[in-house]
Amino acid sequence: MPNYHIWTIGCQMNKAESERLAALFEENGYLSVDDVADADLIVINTCVVRQNAEDRAVHKLQNFKPLKKARPDILIAVTGCWVDSNVEKLKTAYPFVDYFFKAGECPPWLDKSRWSQALPKQPEPATYVPIIHGCNNFCAYCVVPYRRGREKSRPLSEIVCEVKELARRGTREVTLLGQNVDSYGHDIPEKPELADLLTELNGIDGLYRIRFLTNHPKDMSRRLIQTAARLEKVCKNITLPAQAGSNEILQAMRRGYTIEDYRQLVSEIRREIPDAGLVSDIIVGFPSETEAQFEQTVKLLTDIKFDTVHLAAYSPRPGTIAVREMADDVSPEDKKRRLTTLETLQANIVTEINAQLQGKIVEILVEGKQKGKWFGRTGTDKLVFFSDSANHMGKLVHLMVEKTSPWSLQGTINY
Repeated sequence: MPNYHIWTIGCQMNKAESERLAALFEENGYLSVDDVADADLIVINTCVVRQNAEDRAVHKLQNFKPLKKARPDILIAVTGCWVDSNVEKLKTAYPFVDYFFKAGECPPWLDKSRWSQALPKQPEPATYVPIIHGCNNFCAYCVVPYRRGREKSRPLSEIVCEVKELARRGTREVTLLGQNVDSYGHDIPEKPELADLLTELNGIDGLYRIRFLTNHPKDMSRRLIQTAARLEKVCKNITLPAQAGSNEILQAMRRGYTIEDYRQLVSEIRREIPDAGLVSDIIVGFPSETEAQFEQTVKLLTDIKFDTVHLAAYSPRPGTIAVREMADDVSPEDKKRRLTTLETLQANIVTEINAQLQGKIVEILVEGKQKGKWFGRTGTDKLVFFSDSANHMGKLVHLMVEKTSPWSLQGTINY
C-alpha cells in the first residue's frame, strides 16, 4: 500500500486543503507517514503571502531533489499559492517535480468528483471548513487574488451537509474559512449570507462551537454581528484585520475603509458582544509609511487593546499593485524597529488582558495533549493547558485559571 507525506505552510485555508488532500489520498488507499523517506508521494502545500514563507517552501522543495534522484519512483507534487498560471516555467525550473496544481484544486491524477466531498475518516475535535475561495478585493500588497482567483462560494446546503457529517464523526468545533468570509453567498443565486449559514449550523446536534474568519472591515454587516452575538454556539472571537492605523496608508493599501470606520465597527462589536476577543493583522513599513503614520498604528493598538495581533513587515509580492506602482522605500532597519515596537507593545497589552482571567472559571474544548498536558481554547481563543489523568479529548471542560502569560493560560479542572 503506498504512503504519502504532506508538508504545509501558510494560512488556515492551506491547512484545510491539506486535510482534504489527506482524506482524498486515504480514500485512494494511501497511508500517512511522518518520515518523507518512507513516502511514495510527497506533497508540498506552499504560501507566498510573505517572502519568508515562500523562501521556506522553496528550500523545503530543494531538499527533496536528492531524494527524487535516489528514488525516481517517488511522486513529488507542489500546490498552494506558489503555483501560478505559468506552470511551464515552474516545470523548467524544478524538473524533478512530477505535478504542479493550483491552490484549492484536486490533484490531477485523482478523481475530481470526490474533491469537495473528501472528509477525514477520523476528524479532529476542531477542524477547518472552507466556505468561500478566492478574493475580489485586490488590496495593494496582496497576491492572493492572483493565485486563488475571484470569490466562489460553496452552496449552503453542501456546507451544512459536510458539517453534519463531521459532527457525526466526532468533530466538535468548526472554523469557517474564507479569504473574505463576509463575502460568503453573494455569488450564489439565492444570495445567502454568512449570518444565514451560522444560523443553520447552530442547530446541528453534536457540534459545540463555530468560528469564522477572516472578516473584512468594509464588508462586516450589523446583521452578522448581531447573529454572532445571539447564537450560543458561535464563539465570541472576531478576526478583523486593520492592517494600519493611518488613513493615508489604508488608502494606499486599497482597503476600502477609514480608521474612523474601523473604530466604529469595533465599538459596535463590543456593544453587541461585550466580552469578544478581538484579533487583528498589522503590516508595518508599507510603501511611503512615515514615522508619524506608524505612530497612528501604535495609537490604534494602544486604544483598542486587541487580544491577538498578527504582525508582519511589508514584503513586496510580485505582480501586486504595490509592486507595480509603489517603491519599497521604508528601510529594512525601520521595518524591523517598527515591528519590534509593536511586538513589545502587544505583549504588554495581552499580558494585562490575560491577567484579568486569574482566578476565573473558563470553558475550553480539549483538542489534544502537549508535553503531558491537555490543551484547548476558550471561546475567545485563549490557549489553556491543564493536567488531569482522565481522558478529556473532544470534551468541553471548565477550568480555574491559576497562571497567566501573554501566550497561554494554566488551569486546573473544576469538576
